[in-house]
Amino acid sequence: MAITSANQLELLQTAEAVAREKMIDPGLVVEAMEESLARAAKSRYGSEMDIRVAIDRKTGRATFTRVRTVVEDDLLENYQAELTVAQAKDYLADPKVGDEIRDEVPPVEMGRIAAQSAKQVILQKVREAERDRQYEEFKDRAGTIINGLVKREEYGNVIVDIGRGEGVLRRNEKIGRESYRPNDRIRVYIKDVRREARGPQIFLSRTDPQFMAELFKMEVPEIYDGIIEIKAVARDPGSRAKIGVISYDGSIDPVGACVGMRGSRVQAVVNELQGEKIDIIPWNEDLPTFLVNALQPAEVSKVVLDEDAERIEVVVPDEQLSLAIGRRGQNVRLASQLTGLDIDIMTEEEESQRRQAEFEERTKLFMDTLDLDEFFAQLLVSEGFTSLEEVAYVESDELLVIDGVDESTAEELQARARDYLEEQNKKALDHARELGVEDSLVDFEGLTPQMIEALAEDGVKTLEDFATCADWELAGGWTTVDGERVKDDGVLEKFDVSLEEAQTMVMTARIQLGWVDPAEMEADEADADDDAEGDDAEETTGA
Repeated sequence: MAITSANQLELLQTAEAVAREKMIDPGLVVEAMEESLARAAKSRYGSEMDIRVAIDRKTGRATFTRVRTVVEDDLLENYQAELTVAQAKDYLADPKVGDEIRDEVPPVEMGRIAAQSAKQVILQKVREAERDRQYEEFKDRAGTIINGLVKREEYGNVIVDIGRGEGVLRRNEKIGRESYRPNDRIRVYIKDVRREARGPQIFLSRTDPQFMAELFKMEVPEIYDGIIEIKAVARDPGSRAKIGVISYDGSIDPVGACVGMRGSRVQAVVNELQGEKIDIIPWNEDLPTFLVNALQPAEVSKVVLDEDAERIEVVVPDEQLSLAIGRRGQNVRLASQLTGLDIDIMTEEEESQRRQAEFEERTKLFMDTLDLDEFFAQLLVSEGFTSLEEVAYVESDELLVIDGVDESTAEELQARARDYLEEQNKKALDHARELGVEDSLVDFEGLTPQMIEALAEDGVKTLEDFATCADWELAGGWTTVDGERVKDDGVLEKFDVSLEEAQTMVMTARIQLGWVDPAEMEADEADADDDAEGDDAEETTGA
């Protein structure tokens, strides 16, 4: 096939037809044609030559040009595509390194193999352009709902036609009892769009909690307008879900607006989710209050929140326990997902037994360490004293409010407590020194003798050892493994050392050792504060 005047315009017509069919820029198709023609020319004139083809966008005329680049004498390698400055003087008056000499060469006759190769180049370029167009179109649509048409099923995954592309609804993203046939209409949530080697991959979902949130946004105008906000969603797909909502207009009830007249709005969402039961719960900034709402329909007697451990203890009447836990733990599991807290549920009887055990344990502590009779020890516990440190270092006025305690008795109690604590401190420090603890750690401010003993037993014996510790290794923490929160025990956790306190102590040790420059730390913190203020300003401007 020769590039003659008879088929020059046909090139442009073909490019436009392919571009329309694939919905891409015609210029990309023409560029692919230029590259394919250049390859054919190289196979004709020699692969070492630098042959370039330019197709006129108006006439369709293809110009074949041989390009040679001027290089330094010692860098000349390819005699077909390069030449020295001296050689270039035959073509240019004042040649310089980097100049190009262009000569037009005759068009090529394309044989069957060359034509087939050109076709493959064009198809490859068109495919790449199509993939780029598809990625650009869908990358900003992640997090939205789209209607599609089921094309086929592959190994349990459903391939969905979503207009200008195909999406994958994986087996684990389908609601359990759903099944689809080709050409079924389906509503799906675009969970993620990734650019991969085989083209953009569009991952769809019907089990993602945000799918339900987006459905409510479509059904409830107040959510779309921003009057009502969905703060949290938890789902057991196909079975039950909980959604926390808040209203920014005091005259609008968020729960009532989401339910709709005679339940019409929530029922539309339920129908889309194959009958999934939905509990709509008013959001509250106070986590214990929100949790009480989230555990509905169970009644809650008492809530105790441990913010450091992100755990919450819930006490319910005995007859409400099974209702609070739910079938197979579903109710408490969804409430935990909704609040982001680990929930411990116990009955009033279990809580009473635990409180009694704690009372007896503290009573025995004061009897054994302060040489008190049971009645007097119980008086201390009843007044809220839980440890020897509280008795030893509390203001004496707080002891005088106890019946039968005068100033001399209070002084005697505190003296006994201090003597006992000093004796325990000496024992702990002696044991730590036996284990090899150095003075650098003993003299470090903020560590008690019992803490130093615990560190020594864990192999931390010098200030250098202490400075290499991570804050969570000292204070403990929580790690999420396979969706489950796992407890990390800390060396100093039993001494109620918080994560922030551990972080401060470790950083102080590093500064004392000269590992960290305080001035640089202050500068970094100032830069971080400036960046945060800048981000806030941008958000305000955008709003």
